Amino acid sequence: MKKIISFFFVAALSIQAYATERTIKLTFIETSDVHGSFFPYDFTNRKPRPGSMARVSSYVKQLRKQHRGNIVLLDNGDILQGQPTSYFYNYVATNERNIAADVINYLGYDAETIGNHDIEPGHVVYDKWIKEVKCPVIACNVINKKTGKPYTHPYAVVKRNGVKIVILGMLTPAIPNWLTENIWEGLQFEDMVTSARKWMKIIREKEHPDVVIGLFHSGREGGIKTKEYEEDASIVVAKQVPGFDVVMFGHDHTRYNQTLRNTAGKEVLCINPANNAMTVAQADISLTYKNGKLTGKQVKGTLVDVTDIEVDEDYMTHFKPQMAKVNNYVDRIIGNFQNSIYTRDSYFGSCAFTDFILNLQLQITKADIAFNAPLQFDASIKAGPVRVADMFNLYRFENQLYVMRLKGEEIRKHLEMSYDLWVNTMKSPDDHLLLLANTRDDAQRLGFKNFTFNFDSAAGIDYIVDVTKPDGHKVKILRMSNGQPFDEHKWYTVAINSYRGNGGGELLTKGAGIPKDSLAGRIIYRSPRDQRYYLMQEIEKMGTVAPKANNNWRFVPEKWTEPAAKRDSLLLFGHKRNPKEEK
Repeated sequence: MKKIISFFFVAALSIQAYATERTIKLTFIETSDVHGSFFPYDFTNRKPRPGSMARVSSYVKQLRKQHRGNIVLLDNGDILQGQPTSYFYNYVATNERNIAADVINYLGYDAETIGNHDIEPGHVVYDKWIKEVKCPVIACNVINKKTGKPYTHPYAVVKRNGVKIVILGMLTPAIPNWLTENIWEGLQFEDMVTSARKWMKIIREKEHPDVVIGLFHSGREGGIKTKEYEEDASIVVAKQVPGFDVVMFGHDHTRYNQTLRNTAGKEVLCINPANNAMTVAQADISLTYKNGKLTGKQVKGTLVDVTDIEVDEDYMTHFKPQMAKVNNYVDRIIGNFQNSIYTRDSYFGSCAFTDFILNLQLQITKADIAFNAPLQFDASIKAGPVRVADMFNLYRFENQLYVMRLKGEEIRKHLEMSYDLWVNTMKSPDDHLLLLANTRDDAQRLGFKNFTFNFDSAAGIDYIVDVTKPDGHKVKILRMSNGQPFDEHKWYTVAINSYRGNGGGELLTKGAGIPKDSLAGRIIYRSPRDQRYYLMQEIEKMGTVAPKANNNWRFVPEKWTEPAAKRDSLLLFGHKRNPKEEK
């Protein structure tokens, strides 16, 4: 009898122990740097495109059916700029709800943070968008100067099956390095580590969360570094600010999935889905509770490719009216090109694509000299009718057009830094012409060591670039292109985009040696609208256009550089860079 009682007593204890222990599994999905990729159609090149939020929608619906109530959906910013879809709702159909808000609301996101390209359209656009988004928009380090408090929510609180989750949002503080102050007037951007420490303390004391997620629009590491902040500080925060279970980040358009250890010895999953809604970052967290107390936590990260997932047809039907409006806008013919132009030619010398933009900048502003860089790795505009859509290949970003006063020496030094970022110092005829690296999987570098959007060339001056010379001594300016002498001590007017004019890429600061706080005083003209708008106006005036290379600069010695250019072109593009060469 005692044995029977003992058996039931032990069994009862086991049942009680089992009853007080439970495991909850949660799945966090992050999109980042969507850049207007809402639909499986490229409105710029008028063809189908992989990925898109239409496929993300299918994947999220599938997860929600499988794991009811346990999915948390997050977006990490840079959603307001990229495709003509975004431009249309930011600048044309301004009385309608922004499509970026419609997409976030349709998919039922739980939190949204802000990217640098969400700030770029200015207060009118992003303030309206923030109000239209139904989920919390979070950024604890974007501060309202008037109140000293975050401009949006600092963090979001989400509950799933009794689990309390806090998502802390942050934006790279490098905004003033790229955008003029009127665009972010009334705001200031705190260092990420400083802000994260402050808000982690508040979160622990006030919220007592079970899970803390960082949602950071800032890259892994590198970027601009000043005494005040780092542009890409996601990993630094993950390591130096204990408390995060997962840091979901973006901005640098590079897939990443690693578990690191912070200064407290705890593991932190750091994950980045890259850009254009081709991949989502997924963090699966399993939480074990005993007697209501959290006793165990397991975190696993996965990068999920959504390019082969079926499109959500309900999503497509819902957005069919918006797609029709955008398509009607981009399909309008504005001119005619007599020949095709290619950005790939920009890397190897003076070319029709870059020089066409430079010449229009000079034509619009009447400046002495113009700077421009290729903004897309391998874009083209084909001979024939030119549509509004083609303008997004001609000029990718919504930069303004500036005119600045620069001395001749500053112009040369600006170019010196550009070409130091761009080309190799050749020691023999067999060396690379271009400064290449193992970055083919990096969506921003694509085989180059540095960003191609910092490869400025110039119009208005004739010059050579001697690739056998050391960095800082490659550029020799021969004359003004009108035949007048070029004087390093003389002041010139220079047409330049607002990204560069505000200090972007550091070509004017680190390169030309102009103090950052002196740049604004050098600007003598700012265009009211984006540069693409004025380029489009000029093409409409001209009607039929035959873009040609200025041939005002070249790489030397040509016996070395021409064969090297052909070799590097094959490495980058897998074929000869100019279709005429293939005949």
